[in-house]
Amino acid sequence: MTKSARSNSAYGIAKFSTTSGTQYAKRGRPGAGQGFTVNFIMQDGEEISVQAHEGESLLDVAWANDIDIEGACEASLACSTCHLILDPESFSKLEEPTDEENDMLDLAFGLTDTSRLGCQVLMNKELNGIIAKLPAITRNASA
Repeated sequence: MTKSARSNSAYGIAKFSTTSGTQYAKRGRPGAGQGFTVNFIMQDGEEISVQAHEGESLLDVAWANDIDIEGACEASLACSTCHLILDPESFSKLEEPTDEENDMLDLAFGLTDTSRLGCQVLMNKELNGIIAKLPAITRNASA
């Protein structure tokens, strides 16, 4: 399901949209070997391996699998609560973050050289087996 607001030119209101994880819930979760593996490392060191659909963001993967990532702005690049620390190999396969993502990352606690926002990392075969560590603390910059 996509949430959006239409432009109202008389008032200069811009259009924006976000995609919620419910679009993947309708298809169900991929079974073992049917999707791409994401390995989340929790704050306490526990590793949870889950399957992801192609094109699904790490934030949506986390939400669909009850991984405790806030995502306060619902993937609209207005907070840093989906900050994740990626393994160097997977990080090197990603395109550079946008200026908007970098602005939000600057507000994240525990920023590292391999930090990204989970809402901006989309799964594909290159990222199969990615390791995404949840930082010890997150900050809701939109609150």
